[in-house]
Amino acid sequence: MDTTRTLAALQPGESGEITDICADDPERQRLAQLGIVPGTKVTCKLVGSGGSPVAFTVRGVTLALRAEQCARIRLRSAASAGRTYLLAGNPNVGKSTVFNALTGLKQHTGNWCGKTVAGAEGHFVHNGISVRLIDTPGTYALESATAEEAAAGEMIRQTPHDCILCICDATSPERSLRLALELRALDSRLIVVMNLMDEAEKKGIHIDCAQLSEALGVPVIGITARRKQTLRPVLDAAEKQANTKNSNAEHSPAAPCELLKEAAALCRDAVTMPPHPHRRTEAADRLLTGKWLRWPLTGALLLMIFWLTLIGANYPSELLSRTFSALCAWLLRHTAAWPHWLSGALIDGALRGTGWVVSVMLPPMAIFFPLFTLLEDTGLLPRLAFNMDGCCARCRACGKQALTMTMGFGCNAVGVTECRIIESRRERLIAILTNALVPCNGRFPALLAIVTVFFAGSGTGGSVRAAGMMTGLILLSVAVTFAASAFLGRSILRGERSSFVLELPPYRMPQLRQVLVRSVLDRTVFVLGRAVMTAAPVSLLIWLCANLTVSGQSVIAHLSAALAPVGGLLGLDGVIVLAFILGLPANEIVLPVTVTAYLGTTALTDYGSLEALHALLITHGWTHLTAACFLLFTLFHAPCATTLLTIYRETRSKRWTFCAILLPVCVGTALCMLLAGAVRLFT
Repeated sequence: MDTTRTLAALQPGESGEITDICADDPERQRLAQLGIVPGTKVTCKLVGSGGSPVAFTVRGVTLALRAEQCARIRLRSAASAGRTYLLAGNPNVGKSTVFNALTGLKQHTGNWCGKTVAGAEGHFVHNGISVRLIDTPGTYALESATAEEAAAGEMIRQTPHDCILCICDATSPERSLRLALELRALDSRLIVVMNLMDEAEKKGIHIDCAQLSEALGVPVIGITARRKQTLRPVLDAAEKQANTKNSNAEHSPAAPCELLKEAAALCRDAVTMPPHPHRRTEAADRLLTGKWLRWPLTGALLLMIFWLTLIGANYPSELLSRTFSALCAWLLRHTAAWPHWLSGALIDGALRGTGWVVSVMLPPMAIFFPLFTLLEDTGLLPRLAFNMDGCCARCRACGKQALTMTMGFGCNAVGVTECRIIESRRERLIAILTNALVPCNGRFPALLAIVTVFFAGSGTGGSVRAAGMMTGLILLSVAVTFAASAFLGRSILRGERSSFVLELPPYRMPQLRQVLVRSVLDRTVFVLGRAVMTAAPVSLLIWLCANLTVSGQSVIAHLSAALAPVGGLLGLDGVIVLAFILGLPANEIVLPVTVTAYLGTTALTDYGSLEALHALLITHGWTHLTAACFLLFTLFHAPCATTLLTIYRETRSKRWTFCAILLPVCVGTALCMLLAGAVRLFT
């Protein structure tokens, strides 16, 4: 593994041995005085901005050189200078907890093997060795039908690595050892890590790791990943395994049934299990999945999450909105000398519109996703899929679609990504195409505002009526999602229903640090980044449409007039239809675009108070019919640009991406036309 490189190529934590110095005589002499001579071991400590200067330790002191000087110092990277470890294991065994304990926040997500499945990669240093740690998706076998599990097997087989850490669940060792046996047949550089040893002890489960190690021929180490100190023996063993040669590179694993019989034999000899190790989990399941309480408890749980999200997001959203408004005002004052078109386009256009999206979108996501991830960590979400499978099966869909649908309430793009957990491609497509039929958090502010000013009123009674109507809208979206799933399952996506296999893991206390990392970095920041990338150019486009005039009228006014006949058919008007079109990059800006067009302002405008919004809409001809049709079209219209981009990346098909636009637009158009026609017929 020895390779020749330069000191400038070392990353923080990596080490090497100097072999040659390509420098002139004065510089070589000065470096020698500092102890930098061939044969000297160095370790990189810091790298400056842009890659220069580089600080490294040599002979007990830390020195810094510019990158061009470091590039003339050749070194041989020690065999242990850089390692790659793979984390593998079944779902729900604490793999992510191990990953986060080792890497902290020094990680990022990415795709491997040409798949649209994300894994996590992080770095840490152990005994002076820089280690690259890759967390593969949870899998039960190296060959699987699901996108995530198939990608996990491909990653393990094709990613160059020095050791595999197979994380097993000490409370269910037989299930985990089946994968460990398959991995051992693939690569002898394996560590079997029995996680959750503390839970196993509480349940009366005893595992003889030494006996298992002797039987498997690889190290078996018991840990509790939440206690970071228990991971030290794992890393020491991995370092030793990494220095050995893989002796199983061409060895084929046994058949699945044979692996299970090996796994069962190992547990008989090395594991002591009490008669009922999961008594508390079984008792909780009887409550949460029981005949009478499962629906009330499931509904109450989801409503609590929505309520906390909506209530909790109000103040930070208002604070962010004021901050961006103040920033725009400050920038406009300090760019007064700029041409109006330039400052207006950049500040009133791109920045103000992007700020609006961030202030409306970020707080709900920052609340919803951690709460949702808490449900994942505690084990409640699989129970939701269990409860919903009966409804989904009747619609020729998969019960796991309940999980992706629920995630869609936070963000449809994330909900589409979560559809990877569905094994059947047909049922996965049904879940992807129907995910946008449930409203994401970007639509909730507009829904709540219109419900409040037209139907609920103010005061305590108004809050109760608003909550009731919002609940009704959510239930309507769920009902339409099931109806659309049934339509797709019996028409363009008809086929045999797949089997339903779902693991119900034990209930566990959530890991708050892990929850924050996964929800903030992997979901909130990821989605917000995509939204900002699409919101900035469209905000600039809106500013241009509001400021460019043709025959004395703005482009927005001309476009609104052209769309007026379409709006009339839908019970709306041309301004509202245009707002939905311009709001394609982000659902959050539909109502602000409507207000901007009505006021005739030249920049995206907030509606201020609900009273002011009500007065403005009434002035421009809104009725209760207009408000009702607006609510329906807000529920069912084209997915945002971020969701469409995600759908294309998941399906790799322009046809299915177009279907994802067509389905909700057709539903929204049909419902609005039916409602408007019925009201006009009977009034």
